[in-house]
Amino acid sequence: MNEELLVKKCIAFDRHYQEIFYRKFADKMYNICLSYTGNHDEAADILQDGFMKIFRKIKQFNFEGSLEGWVRKIIVNTALETIRKKIKEQEKVIKINESKENNYDLNLSDLEGQKIIELVNLLPVKAQLVLKLYAIEGFSHKEIAHNLNISEGTSKSQLNRARMLLKQALLKLNGSI
Repeated sequence: MNEELLVKKCIAFDRHYQEIFYRKFADKMYNICLSYTGNHDEAADILQDGFMKIFRKIKQFNFEGSLEGWVRKIIVNTALETIRKKIKEQEKVIKINESKENNYDLNLSDLEGQKIIELVNLLPVKAQLVLKLYAIEGFSHKEIAHNLNISEGTSKSQLNRARMLLKQALLKLNGSI
């Protein structure tokens, strides 16, 4: 289907075309949401919020770039907003329980892709988010710093922390520790 027609019909709030639009991008965007959250319910919530924003902002799309890229940007930003809120909530809990350490169960039997994703999702939220933005989305440290309201140095240190913790988990998984 012609993307220009699809966008114009969505701008006109044509429900039929909004459904076509949704079906065109939903699966890919859901997988992006899932890669950020590691949780199907949270991913579905982010997807829904993201598409609500997309349909509110669709008239801003100017056809200079790809439609999918524009949709992806809104979905990623929606995921980041959700994760920022989650981080703030967790920081409140951490301040209350500063004396407790996080213990992660890393007794996994093999290194399937899904297992590596599970290990990444066990990382502390900030380190996990920086790793995903850098390694999966291809963001620079400057872009990460801007999106997460942190310094570039913090972005770099969180990435190094994520790599170190992931390496330790993988070594433990392989029985090397």
